[in-house]
This record gives sequence, structure tokens and C-alpha cells, in this order.
Amino acid sequence: MKSMNRREWLKSTGKIAATVAVAPLVFSSMAHAGTADSLQSKSSVSYQNHPSGKDMCCNCTHFVPGASPKVDGTCKVVAGKISPHGYCFAYTPISD
Repeated sequence: MKSMNRREWLKSTGKIAATVAVAPLVFSSMAHAGTADSLQSKSSVSYQNHPSGKDMCCNCTHFVPGASPKVDGTCKVVAGKISPHGYCFAYTPISD
């Protein structure tokens, strides 16, 4: 077994302490990913109830439609009810 000098021991102990301190924060943020608490506010993504040209929520990968095409749905990124004809900066067109 290789003997450690004081400097090596302090470095390894510091790395272990940092890992132990940060691990709960990382795992708790991973557990909350995708929940309502992690959704963006409408104002933070500049949501609007009308389209931007041809770009609108009903053509976005994040949009979850309502009961019918004209009824508000929800979004995987933005909190609250979302108009199918709305638009925000999180818009990502559905790929063909």
C-alpha cells in the first residue's frame, strides 16, 4: 500500500467531502425534472395567445392537445393552459 503525504490526503478528503455535499442536490433536482414545479412561466418564455407567422403551439413538439383541436391544451415546458394557436420562445417544430 502506497503511503500518502499530507497534501494528497487533504486533496482526496476534500474531493470526497465535496461529492457528499453535492450529491443530494443533484439527485433531488433530477427527481423533480419534468414535474409541474420545473415548468417555465409564460412570461419567462414570452408566451402569447396568437401565432408568430406559421409557428404556433399546435405545431410544436412540446404541445399536449386538449379534448378537441380548438380547446386549450398543456405544454411539456410551459405552465398553465396553452392555446393551440399560441406561440413562445420554446417553440420547436414537429419534425416530419
